Amino acid sequence: MRFEQRMYAHVKFLELMAELYENEFEDFFHRLMCLRYPDFLDVRTAGSLGDRSADGLSLHSRKLYACYAPQTVKLDKIRKKFDGDLSGAIAKRNGEFDTFVFVHNDRRGVHPEVTSLLASARDSMPSLRFEQMGTRRLWRECMQLDQMETEDVLRCEIPIKDTTFGIGMEDLAPLLKQLQDIRAESNPLMSLPDVPVEKLDFNRIEGADREDLLRGMRQSYLVDAFYAGSQSELEHDEVAEGFRLHYQQVRRDYSDADDVLWQLKMYFLGNAQPRPKVLRAALVVLAHFFERCDIFETPPAGWQPGIGLTA
Repeated sequence: MRFEQRMYAHVKFLELMAELYENEFEDFFHRLMCLRYPDFLDVRTAGSLGDRSADGLSLHSRKLYACYAPQTVKLDKIRKKFDGDLSGAIAKRNGEFDTFVFVHNDRRGVHPEVTSLLASARDSMPSLRFEQMGTRRLWRECMQLDQMETEDVLRCEIPIKDTTFGIGMEDLAPLLKQLQDIRAESNPLMSLPDVPVEKLDFNRIEGADREDLLRGMRQSYLVDAFYAGSQSELEHDEVAEGFRLHYQQVRRDYSDADDVLWQLKMYFLGNAQPRPKVLRAALVVLAHFFERCDIFETPPAGWQPGIGLTA
């Protein structure tokens, strides 16, 4: 898949992870692993026999998988689930596996309690190996599939042709709509706040791009107002993190500031020519994350133009 298709698939993957819990998550896990590994066995329950404490087995790598995907994480239930799955697997499947893999749906990473449980199990059972598999590893497994298989796992079509979709638009469309609606109500002649001119100079942002960012900075406060009004501070941080990671990727591929800004605009506008009003809203968004220092480099303390050091 091309880069744009991978980004689109990643958005759909994260949307799916936000909706899958318990049995639905286990079904997704089975679907993914069966396509990824020919030796993977998607263990189903069988009456009173149950699944014999395994949600999946890899025959040749000798791994046993235990899934845990609750809607609400509680420490006592994590311990009970982990200890129950591990002790049950040892009792009912002794000799069938060498590695115990705890599979979970936590999008933020590994819960601290899980890390302690894995470390304790490793120390008390040196004959076994222990691993965890969360959303990052699940995404990596998805990206090893071909396009048709990925579409089957994600239950959606991944566009093949040159596209006009907006990568990350699910996150940013409501914000852009909000900016479009209230932009006309704000004062376009209001005085500029303290603009980080040194950062513009340090990153060699000049000409029309510089003017666009300066104009956007007049109303970048609207982005903060939008997130504060919707009580979505976590979403604000997640969108900022998306910008930061995409910026780092783009920066590795492009050295000119105008190319970098063009790629950042495409990140959430797609490659269609947007309406002027949408483009103006997009520039406000870019200015906001520029001021937050999520994108482009911050000059070192004491830096002044003309001393020979740039980003």
